[in-house]
Amino acid sequence: MKCVLFYHAFSSCWNNGNAHFLRGIARELSSLGHDVTVYEPVDGWSRQNLLKDGGQKILDEVCALFPGVAIRAYGPSLDLDLALDHADLVIVHEWNEPELIARLGRRRIEGAPFTLLFHDTHHRTVTAPHEIQRFSLEGFDGVLAFGEVLRERYLRYGWADRAFTWHEAADTGLYRPMPHIERTQDAIWVGNWGDGERDAELNEYFVQPISRLGLKACVYGVRYSPDALRRLAFSSIEYRGWLPAHRTPAAFASARTTVHVPRRPYVQLLPGIPTIRMFEAMACGIPIVSAPWDDSENLFPRDCYLRVNNGEQMREALSTLLTDPQFAKRTAETGIRVIETRHTCRHRVIELLDIVKGIRHQRHVPAATTYMEAVG
Repeated sequence: MKCVLFYHAFSSCWNNGNAHFLRGIARELSSLGHDVTVYEPVDGWSRQNLLKDGGQKILDEVCALFPGVAIRAYGPSLDLDLALDHADLVIVHEWNEPELIARLGRRRIEGAPFTLLFHDTHHRTVTAPHEIQRFSLEGFDGVLAFGEVLRERYLRYGWADRAFTWHEAADTGLYRPMPHIERTQDAIWVGNWGDGERDAELNEYFVQPISRLGLKACVYGVRYSPDALRRLAFSSIEYRGWLPAHRTPAAFASARTTVHVPRRPYVQLLPGIPTIRMFEAMACGIPIVSAPWDDSENLFPRDCYLRVNNGEQMREALSTLLTDPQFAKRTAETGIRVIETRHTCRHRVIELLDIVKGIRHQRHVPAATTYMEAVG
């Protein structure tokens, strides 16, 4: 198939945690023999911030990691006829502009033969539904939602006629253990401070336990407020700034433990959706302790990471992992097995291809055929 993917950012992961998964999907589609082209706006805010913080060198590093994927930066004069020529599958990420999304939908309405899917990996459906309502999904063949609760909302509110649960996963072509790297840190946190969506949680589940245990720890990420930076410095936690996603495996390899602290909207309103860090950390073989979240879709067995309900339990769990290396090793190895058997980008690409096959089959089902007859 010729696959055309429209992302707000692919070469940039600056404040864009989805980049890891989106890149992994492109990699796996290409490795299975599909022709993959990615389009991203040349003036996208993630890309512009990457150039400011990391420069062209980082963009060049990313492109070198995906030799089978064509990456196209486009401006206002994007030629859709050229971009969509002979396309079989078109996926549009929800951070794209409403105008582009509407133009692509019109192409399908006018008879374009490709399968057109809208990919949602954010909490805006519950925290800012008016932003989702700006999108016209008329003509789209379906929605790829990164959690069951999100899929249900699209159907319940009539935003789409067809939606599929399509969780994120680990790009194991890049995210893997690196045992040759010395573990110089007790704990590491990789993530963005954000817009006040987890200030209290990061303080309770990371800063305070690290400080009380007197651990050597570091933090990577962007958009940290002056107050957040002061708290880290006061607790002797080293802030190291932005970390390009493709360098995360080496960073994880340098630490003995990490923590998972989801943003509040996911915990309160979108159960069943973890952050991408869960998949990344498990794939890299670092034991994880997680702040509360509801794994309502049973993505992870209980023995592949530690779950806690408050800051005191977090302190105890971190202490256990650091003082019992055999237990830490078993936990990490279980996490790797879970990723390898259930949550790689290859698994998700196979799911995607099945979804596309099902959509195409239903296009050719006679009108008098019932839904149950169509699906088996």
